[in-house]
Amino acid sequence: MDVIHKIGRRKNAVARVYIAKGKGKITINKREFENYFTTGTLQYKVLQPLNLTDNLKSFDITVNVHGGGTTGQAEAIRLAISRAMCELNAEHRLVLKPEGLLTRDPRMLERKKFGQKKARKKFQFSKR
Repeated sequence: MDVIHKIGRRKNAVARVYIAKGKGKITINKREFENYFTTGTLQYKVLQPLNLTDNLKSFDITVNVHGGGTTGQAEAIRLAISRAMCELNAEHRLVLKPEGLLTRDPRMLERKKFGQKKARKKFQFSKR
């Protein structure tokens, strides 16, 4: 098995995931997994596709992620890992699809419009 490369996106975060056979070591931006995502919720999100497919200790995962915040980055990594698991074994798709892990969340930041303070917020209106 060669290295599998997949991309996941969420909001403004882009994650590039490289998966190879190994002992379950996860490296994100050249840092340890536990040091990069300190909260249990974000760690659970990243490990969710591996737990569902019983591959927690089977692969070494290297991730390059940039943009967005921590939650967006965690969900981008989750999508990329899910896509890689489907490429490894087509039967994993039957497990991951009902959980919604293969769906790209299209919600993005709305652009700011001219003549307004933000995307929807207007400048204060003065009648007199």
